[in-house]
Amino acid sequence: MVNLMPTELERYRRQIMLPGFGEEAQQRLKSATVLVTGVGGLGGTAALYLAVAGVGRLILVRGGELRLDDMNRQILMTDDWVGKPRVFKAKETLENINPDVEIEAIFDYVTPDNVDFLVKSADVAIDCAHNFVERDLLNAACVRWRKPMVEAAMDGMEAYLATIIPGVTPCLSCLFPEKPEWDRRGFGVLGAVSGTLACLTALETIKLITGFSQPLLSQLLTMDLNQLTFAKRHSYRDRNCPVCGTPSSLPLKFVVAL
Repeated sequence: MVNLMPTELERYRRQIMLPGFGEEAQQRLKSATVLVTGVGGLGGTAALYLAVAGVGRLILVRGGELRLDDMNRQILMTDDWVGKPRVFKAKETLENINPDVEIEAIFDYVTPDNVDFLVKSADVAIDCAHNFVERDLLNAACVRWRKPMVEAAMDGMEAYLATIIPGVTPCLSCLFPEKPEWDRRGFGVLGAVSGTLACLTALETIKLITGFSQPLLSQLLTMDLNQLTFAKRHSYRDRNCPVCGTPSSLPLKFVVAL
């Protein structure tokens, strides 16, 4: 387990004070590497809360340049960055907020050529991609390499969240054998909606890494933020799932092994 510097003990003092958290949980965060895909209004905000919580290393993956209509929700961005690769600005902003966090920025989308390397490089993956092509690639790689994945998506005022542990919980293919109509760019969105979901996504990731509190296992959290309605829906593994249907012989732990 890594040691915490005096400045880190002070920076994270208020969360270390939480009953059941303590220095050991903080050390686990410092030792962890988290992959964040789709670093936009959702992924970028989740990365922000992981950085300020003290996750030791973040791998940020996102292709494409910043557009002006991204600015209502992508809180790591600044107006002068419009037209430039957003993932590099995300790295710069996070490093300015917490210089103790190591951040790697990859200007690319999730592809069949890079997904295995990305997943193997991390302890936990966060799936905030804007389409189900990338989401399915990441899900399959996490199942192959036995890596937990926090799945988060939104459309308009609706959102869902699930924590996936290969061999223990349903995978994304179990949850959505038929893909929702959310697989598109350009839907309407309020920044506060993506921010709400992003905070919960970061919280689930912190739970997985530290063992602090109970993560959302085998449940799909759905949110209707028009009505502020939240529901937990029990989910089931499909034993015939083409992605995770073969039982694993590998031991699994809810807390990431660091």
